[in-house]
Amino acid sequence: MDNFKNKKEGFSLIELVIALAIIAILVLISMPSYFNYVMHSRRTEGINALNSIQLEEEKYRGQNTAYGTLADVWGGVTTTENGYYTLSATNNTATGYTLTATAQGSQANDTQNGVSCSTLTLTVNGLNTTRAPQACWSQ
Repeated sequence: MDNFKNKKEGFSLIELVIALAIIAILVLISMPSYFNYVMHSRRTEGINALNSIQLEEEKYRGQNTAYGTLADVWGGVTTTENGYYTLSATNNTATGYTLTATAQGSQANDTQNGVSCSTLTLTVNGLNTTRAPQACWSQ
């Protein structure tokens, strides 16, 4: 019976340190992937805003002689829903316009394959539409 009384329960300090070290290594390995995922999802917010404004510009142009300002087509809203990008519409003419989403805060460090994605641009000139930087627009 004495053997059962001397048996200690629980983890030793070494076992606990090893378990914590393994958890720390797993966290360090997964954090960069998580941050890339967060940046990409925030970039999608900027891209979606530019695509939505493009649709509104085309509707506006169908009823007017030129493309509209951001106030005309987007109600004057100058940021994305969560504030990760500021939006602008420039060079609005009868044949085209340029839409820009500029990253704010930590989103300004966003990159895709070594290309900075801090400024997303959608330019329409007649029948041609250009999205830049191209690497940032690929989903």
